[in-house]
Amino acid sequence: MRRPAGGAFVAGPASRSRRPGAATAAERRRQSSIAPVTDLVRNAVDVLPAGRLDEQLAAGRPLRVKLGIDPTTADIHLGHTVVLEKLCEFQAAGHTVVLIIGDFTARVGDPSGRSAQRPVPSAEEIATNAETYQEQAFKLLDRERTEVRFNSEWLQMEPQALLGLLAQTTVARLLERDDFQKRMAAGAPIAAVELLYPLLQGYDSVAVEADLELGGTDQKFNLLFGRDVQAAYGQAPQSILTMPILVGIDGAQQMSKSLVNYVGISEAPEEMFGKLMRVPDEAMPEYFRLLLGERMPASPPNEAKRALGRRIVERFHGTAAAGAAEEHFDRLFVRHEAPEQVEDFLLVPGVGGDSDRTASGGIWVPRVMAEAFGMSSSEARRLIEQGGVKLDGEVIAADALELPTADLDGRVLQVGKRRFRRLRAPA
Repeated sequence: MRRPAGGAFVAGPASRSRRPGAATAAERRRQSSIAPVTDLVRNAVDVLPAGRLDEQLAAGRPLRVKLGIDPTTADIHLGHTVVLEKLCEFQAAGHTVVLIIGDFTARVGDPSGRSAQRPVPSAEEIATNAETYQEQAFKLLDRERTEVRFNSEWLQMEPQALLGLLAQTTVARLLERDDFQKRMAAGAPIAAVELLYPLLQGYDSVAVEADLELGGTDQKFNLLFGRDVQAAYGQAPQSILTMPILVGIDGAQQMSKSLVNYVGISEAPEEMFGKLMRVPDEAMPEYFRLLLGERMPASPPNEAKRALGRRIVERFHGTAAAGAAEEHFDRLFVRHEAPEQVEDFLLVPGVGGDSDRTASGGIWVPRVMAEAFGMSSSEARRLIEQGGVKLDGEVIAADALELPTADLDGRVLQVGKRRFRRLRAPA
């Protein structure tokens, strides 16, 4: 669905009214295609209210299953796919997936799991990220069976409508959330606009008439609050289903781009495979359960990681790419060879040296490293002193900081395990 031009003022529920349990003609035509799925709650943490989702599924009507995503960053990572895969299961069972792009709520900032106010991206960043999110989400979801909405359609309200929404709750109720309680205990500020977030997310459910809303466990307060907002507007309250939050590849904190412990679903195959090989052994059962929906095999941990890496890369890039990514990993980290394709770096005689070195026409290696890999010259010297820099697989001696151009031309400079440049002398 295309986003309408501009935002629409909505004084009440933003879409058609519907009696609880009633089905439209289109829904009745589709009811025969709803698959009897008994495992839709697999891996779920909360399914609330107890028994309500069972009743909804037993009715045989296609449910409107909602997920909201605020486009605050550019990429979707494997942590996001835990909920997206659950959406796919409902979609495969014949239900309607409603994907809400939070282009309006991104300007407010979801306080869930935050100890401080979330930075607000620019309008341009939100628009760009929204396009990226859709492209990446449809690597998993069926585009033709997904209803995409932008919540600026209904949240750019007239003051009267906003006051009506604010009247549906109290400040005391909003401050019940655990994140705010922790901030108040620590004396940390809470922005007034952050208090609005659960109300706005709840109104999303009113606008799209959600029957079920999905989210991570950190979203439980917002999802339950949506039930209150729906009831206030005369709708049957949605059920909620929360999924576990995937731990990052550090095995310590939740997967997050800001923590640099994530695997992006659009990353290069070799990068994805290499990152998954770094997952701690103790986190592997969770990765198999949440990403592949199965138990970790009884094979040695290293073999299990390879199997996981191949499966994940294959999902997003194909079988051939998965095999090539594993070969790339073996080449670098098992056989300790340079990659098949290495970016060239043009050498300039005398770079970074004093007058004697410049006169000699040699190459000052720390400066080459600084320019080739984006580091300081002092950091480069430290790495050389620690034995972390190689030429064609041989460690550079700590005192070999300047080398003749002829000795470097065509050779591969390696820093650490993952950074390579092929050095080229000027023609």
